[in-house]
Amino acid sequence: MKDEGNHIHSVFDEIIPRSEKEVFLNQKSKVVWMTGLSGSGKTTLAKYLERKLIDNGYFSKLLDGDNVRTGLNAGLGFGEKDREENIRRISEVAKLFLDGGIICINSFVSPTNEVRNQAKSIIGEDDFVEVFINTPLEECEKRDVKGLYAKARAGEIPNFTGISAPFEAPSSPDIEIETQGKSIEESGDELYQKLLPLIKLES
Repeated sequence: MKDEGNHIHSVFDEIIPRSEKEVFLNQKSKVVWMTGLSGSGKTTLAKYLERKLIDNGYFSKLLDGDNVRTGLNAGLGFGEKDREENIRRISEVAKLFLDGGIICINSFVSPTNEVRNQAKSIIGEDDFVEVFINTPLEECEKRDVKGLYAKARAGEIPNFTGISAPFEAPSSPDIEIETQGKSIEESGDELYQKLLPLIKLES
């Protein structure tokens, strides 16, 4: 076997650069980080956005609690340290998609500025698109088909965001979508139109 010596990591110099992949996919890759209360409509809108993007020729990958917690982060709990590690791993995975020229849609409560800033520092400020799905707590409770808010108010779910744990709304998100009184299609189309200038590849 040939001794690679100090060149053991030289393969990274041979990986096709992100810029070439973006040209191939005809898009700018971004990490779309969707935050909001439980029941705000994050995952529903993320799925709508993913479909809207592919229907219009944009390639994306959606990450949310369902496909991350059952695999990559299956061993993590919901304590503070595990939540931080959950976001760290998600951010690193999102960065890999970003480097591959792919638009990565992330749908997570990520309730504090500190947590979101952690993600932004890993991904990079220029590539991190913070999207605040702004739905009032009262509306989220009305939509709560799983009864999570009722259980939280009864003390059955500790540290539930918006009830027994804080949610810090972003002070200056890149995109803000107010969902109350709007259909999924109205909110989803608004999100798509606001994102479009950020992912269009300049000719």
